[in-house]
Amino acid sequence: MKIGLLLEGGAMRGLYTAGVLDVFMEEGICADGVVGVSAGALFGMNYKSRQAGRVLRYNLQYARNRHYMGFYSLLTTGNIMNQSFCFDKIVNQLDPVDFAAFRHNPMAFYAVVTNMETGQAEYISIEDLQKTEQMEYLRAGSMPFVSRPVMVDGKRYLDGGIADSIPIEKILGMGYDKIIVVLTRPIEYRKKKSGQRLPRWYYRKYPRLTQAINDRYKKYNAAADRVAALEQEGKIFVLRPSIRVPIKRIEKDKRKIQKMYDLGRRDAKAGLASLQAFLSDENSVL
Repeated sequence: MKIGLLLEGGAMRGLYTAGVLDVFMEEGICADGVVGVSAGALFGMNYKSRQAGRVLRYNLQYARNRHYMGFYSLLTTGNIMNQSFCFDKIVNQLDPVDFAAFRHNPMAFYAVVTNMETGQAEYISIEDLQKTEQMEYLRAGSMPFVSRPVMVDGKRYLDGGIADSIPIEKILGMGYDKIIVVLTRPIEYRKKKSGQRLPRWYYRKYPRLTQAINDRYKKYNAAADRVAALEQEGKIFVLRPSIRVPIKRIEKDKRKIQKMYDLGRRDAKAGLASLQAFLSDENSVL
């Protein structure tokens, strides 16, 4: 039986996912493949490298460091997430990624990115984080408008959440027998239509990207409805925040960071018996 795991993004809401994944690692729940969007990929990579606790640790350590993320970084580098600090200093020196463990783990790992020219999602297989272009695909998960595009092989990329926030159709087509979905919004959440003038002006050279940004709310809501329907039918297993925790996309309050992480742990433990039953039920195989 092959297990697929889908991880929604959401910037610092991804601490919820980190809490869930740490419980998974502690309980020996292993997926055969992961599809991560934005923070889902950035935080989810620690699931493949088997580094429980790392996401919470470095976020608590550096949340208030102006070189980590925030408006100081945006003003001085053009990126809300400081490229040098986040994708070099932390991962190589301050709280190193276990690159060897990531590379040797047979778990497939895909990061979702949005191609700026086509406005379409691309699902990139990430196999070796010590290869510069592979880490660049993860860096592309930074938020639009406050991040410079990432260029790989002559193509420009931005956050995969623009084109496919919840890639449920993608993971359904990947041949997994069981699928677990981790969302970072409560069950009732749906996106509202936002102003369309800013994308049209800011990304005016990329009309397909602009269209993807302006249509995002419709795609998100359709995917959320699809997930809810599949969950109701018992075809997938979903973990999502059981309560609303107010947290900013760039959160500096360590108490809120801890609270979001703790909620992920609590919800994962509360759903553990149901998850294990789902994984052992042959009748629910897709």
